[in-house]
Order: sequence, then C-alpha cells, then structure tokens
Amino acid sequence: MDRPTVAVTMGDPAGIGAEIVVAAYPDLVAAADPVVVGDADVLREAVAVRDSDLTVAAVDAVPETVDPETIPVVDLDLVDAPPEYGVVREDYGAASLAFVERAAELATDGAVDAIATAPINKQATRMAGSDYAGHTGLLADYTDTDAYAMLLVEGDLRVTHVSTHVPLAEACDRVTTAAVRETIGVTHEGMRDLGIDDPEIAVAGLNPHASDGGLLGTAEATEIEPAVADARADGLDVTGPASPDTVFSQAAAGAYDCVVAMYHDQGHIPVKMLGFAGDDAVSGVNVTLGLPIVRTSVDHGTAFDIAGEGVADPASLVDAVELAAEIASNRTERGELADRTD
Repeated sequence: MDRPTVAVTMGDPAGIGAEIVVAAYPDLVAAADPVVVGDADVLREAVAVRDSDLTVAAVDAVPETVDPETIPVVDLDLVDAPPEYGVVREDYGAASLAFVERAAELATDGAVDAIATAPINKQATRMAGSDYAGHTGLLADYTDTDAYAMLLVEGDLRVTHVSTHVPLAEACDRVTTAAVRETIGVTHEGMRDLGIDDPEIAVAGLNPHASDGGLLGTAEATEIEPAVADARADGLDVTGPASPDTVFSQAAAGAYDCVVAMYHDQGHIPVKMLGFAGDDAVSGVNVTLGLPIVRTSVDHGTAFDIAGEGVADPASLVDAVELAAEIASNRTERGELADRTD
C-alpha cells in the first residue's frame, strides 16, 4: 500500500471539526488520500472562516485520486449552512452520528483503509437519541466487536483504559480480573498495529501507590495481580500493578511501550498534560483498539467556545490521520487489511 485512503468525519457542525479539516488538509494530503465525510456547505463555510484558498467538491463515492487544492466530501447534506456555532442541537448530534456511521460503512466495505474522526458533542448526540458516550462504543457495536479498548498516544506515551466514560465509583467496580486481563490482551495486539511486535506493558494500580501492599486498598491483590499473572503465563511481557503516580512518567521516558490505566482520568490526565501544554497547541491521538477497521481520532473536544473563529489548532487531526495511515499500512503488511489497489 503506497497511500492509504482515510475517511475523515467532520464532527459536530457547531464545533471546530470542519475548520480543523480545512486547516489540516495540506498535511493530510501529505500523509494519505483523505476524503471527508460530512456536509459540503458546512465545509465551504469553514474554508471562509479559515480564509483558505482551498475549494470543496461534493462527491458520491470515494475518489481514486486526491487534488491537494480541493477537499473531496462525501456529502450527506444534513445541515444548513452556516451552522450555529457553539450551540448544542439535536439535528447536529444526529448529523455527526450519521457522518461516523457512513465512514464506518466505507471502511467495512473496503472503500477506505481507515477512518479518523473529528469531535462530536455527547449532549447533542444524546438529544438525537444515542445512548453511546462517544465514538468507541458506537463503532464497537457497529462492527460487532466485544473486546476493545481506548488507546491514547502522545509522543512516546501510550495509554489504554479498562474503563472510560463512566462515573468514578462505577469505574472502580469495573476493575475486575476479567476486565483487566482483556484490556491487557487487546493492548498487546494493538501495539502490533503500531509496529511494536513484543511490547513491554505496565499495568497501573487502582489505588494510591498501587495499594502499598494492601494498606490502601485490595483491588491490586484481588483483581489486578491475577490478571497480570495470567497474561505473563500466556507469554506477554507485563509488569504491575505499578504505582499510578510514577508509571506514566516512566513510560513517557521509554521504560514501557504502553500503560494500562484503570479508568478515564487516570490515563487521560498524563497524556493531556503532555499534549495540551503551551502555546495553545493540542496534539495526541485517540485510537480504538480491537476493531476490524482502523479508527483514530483527535484527542480533544468540539471547543464550542472558539468554534467559527478560525483559530482552532489542527495538530491533533494531523496526528490522527498520520497514525491511521501508519496502522493501515502495518495491517496491510501483515495481510490483515485488503489492498484496494489489487
């Protein structure tokens, strides 16, 4: 595979998705053959917002070649332009879900090699009738995937999660031997997508200092240690439970290829400390591991407070498309992704 084709979903029309697509497009074309899934008129409005010289072409199917000066859009024509920036609306939530479902359809049909998603608004999608907390569960159900995990990547720090968008009390209850072991397994397989065949994986504890030998909790001994032992018995290079207050910095320094975090903020905070630091730059990528299709995403939200102002940073979207193209190429080399040029 010379140039993977990546479907880029536009995200919530009221957010920054369309404008970061426009701002990122020259870099996206350098990494892959991108095709946007969304609304052509909203994207044209974003071209004006960014004061860009690019043009937008509505297409019915994925083009065979990409013009670096024209953004191709599989146009679902669900939104009136200009959008009402920064406003939570049911129709915007429904549109953003439709963009994702169409991109997933293109990926499962082999029309594209990967998808990269711009941010959606969970309140808007909930208003539209969706019970999903975000893209991950939606795509897992769409592809009939049972074992999956959220991976965040920022530089050399890679973090997967046993649970994500649930209340903290529920997240603690979800730290079971079965759930931790499943996440370790999905993480191990997912590292192969990144070109790491024999990853060193650290598993974070749930409690401070990984319970300090049982002084600060029991989950480490009763749930996490058995999962780590089982993974080791299966030949995986796994360490833990490790103290959560040090393991992420150790991984960022290269001690481990990935850390398995126990819950959303435990894993997200160290990644975003690195990716959101200084000069208003936002980097980092969200990857859904375990899916039969390749899916990456920006590691930020819809940024309603700055939507329509033309100042949103596109770096995370560039990272997401570059990583999507890399994963697609790695899967093709392993014979796990059909070569669409055949």
